[in-house]
Amino acid sequence: MNRRHFLVASGQAALLARFHVAAADSAKTRPRIRVGQIGSGHAHADGKMAALRKSPDYEVVGFVEPDERLRKIHALKKNPVYQGVPLLTEEQLLNVAGIKAVAVETEVKDLLAVGARCVSAGMHIHLDKPAGESLPEFKRLLDMATRKSLTVQMGYMFRYNPAFQFGFRAAREGWLGKVFSIDTVISKAVGASERNKLLPYRGGAMFELGCHVIDAVVTVLGRPEKVAAQNRHSGNFKDDLFDNQLAVLEYPNATVTVRSALMEVEGGVRRQFVVCGDAGTFDIRPLEPAKARLALAQPRGDFKRGYQDVNFPNLPRYEADFDDLAKVIRGEKKFDWSADHDLAVQETILKASGLPVL
Repeated sequence: MNRRHFLVASGQAALLARFHVAAADSAKTRPRIRVGQIGSGHAHADGKMAALRKSPDYEVVGFVEPDERLRKIHALKKNPVYQGVPLLTEEQLLNVAGIKAVAVETEVKDLLAVGARCVSAGMHIHLDKPAGESLPEFKRLLDMATRKSLTVQMGYMFRYNPAFQFGFRAAREGWLGKVFSIDTVISKAVGASERNKLLPYRGGAMFELGCHVIDAVVTVLGRPEKVAAQNRHSGNFKDDLFDNQLAVLEYPNATVTVRSALMEVEGGVRRQFVVCGDAGTFDIRPLEPAKARLALAQPRGDFKRGYQDVNFPNLPRYEADFDDLAKVIRGEKKFDWSADHDLAVQETILKASGLPVL
């Protein structure tokens, strides 16, 4: 498989096509999917609404925010991404004629309950991350969606990142040989206000940030056999938030380290995802905008032996997620992430955050 064909197989061409004329032309020939959003309390909520409104695949029919404080911030002309979107109750939204999907963007504590009501009403859902703190409750939601032939798309932000797509395919196709380690870091520096939002969640930085890269680890290696969590409070703040965390994931022939901290200066620049196999290494650093290097023990297509840069387009977050979901809803493809995968990811996140899984 040469370089051009590898990139196509990795999903690069499909991702790029989403942002060009073909997508717009296609949208003109088919009805838009009616979609709504519930909640604005999640950190990614504004970005999801902006992506849905920009997409030629969707018609945003309404927005729900039951919290009066958040409603004043987002719905009353203070946030442009919500301007012009009808403000509805949850019952009204779920009964809009022809609605097919809902983006669930509440605070994390409410994600599973709201998501379950949407699935019960017959909606496909985009469920932001992480999937709450109760693994059994998440399993019940996934089981209900499976019974109803509905899709639950989790909001892990690197699934559709072109560098990660490349890496996933490289691992599957054997370019890297037998993977024996993955080392990943995802950190940032936050102030007291953002820390206060995380205090209700006992999992700290790993729960909030580490979940994104744990999803990618499980995509490459599956569910780990063991997970060991090291949780520390290291920041100069008078709270008990775990803000400096390390998790070690054990596999039969591999080990994985996941680090996440909330005090790292310019932490976004050092975010990394490094997959090492006995035939090659794929190193993404930083994760956004993605820059990557590929090392090979032997040439593969147009890629040479040794280290080389691999360049990727800097695609906006979330747009490819909703493009893919539209294809799934229309029956044009099968969803790439199974319920079993999502359950394994959530179990691993809880263990890596030092949280119970019962």
